[in-house]
Amino acid sequence: MDNKKLKDIFMQGPIPAGFVAESIQKHSTKTNIGAHSIFLGQVRADELSDRKVVAIDYTTYKEMALDKMHDIREVIFKEYELTCMHVHHSLGTVAAGELCLFVFTSSKHRKTATEACAAVVEMIKAELPVWGKEVFEDDSYAWKMNR
Repeated sequence: MDNKKLKDIFMQGPIPAGFVAESIQKHSTKTNIGAHSIFLGQVRADELSDRKVVAIDYTTYKEMALDKMHDIREVIFKEYELTCMHVHHSLGTVAAGELCLFVFTSSKHRKTATEACAAVVEMIKAELPVWGKEVFEDDSYAWKMNR
């Protein structure tokens, strides 16, 4: 790895709704932005083999994940004319109904912001080394498979 500055995208536990609102509010002074697109990932209470998911426990190899996120960021900024992009992902336990992923893209135009946001989410799901252990009501667990 070279000397690039890697932004830490991880936060312990669920992403608070207030954090999302604050992130949006901080952009009100950036008058060259015409559109924001936001994706919020939320833990579902899935039923698997007659067991209900009550939480997901997220883990990662942080250095590798941050390096990969930097690469994703580079690809997205080459492909889309964005003003900015922010990604926040939970680590640790996140209960069903709580937020675990926040992707926020901004650009001059709506279509660019929307397409870039969708592309970032797909790349994160496919490439970012973050693993989720689905925790069931009886405290048993299974490793989550991204679909």
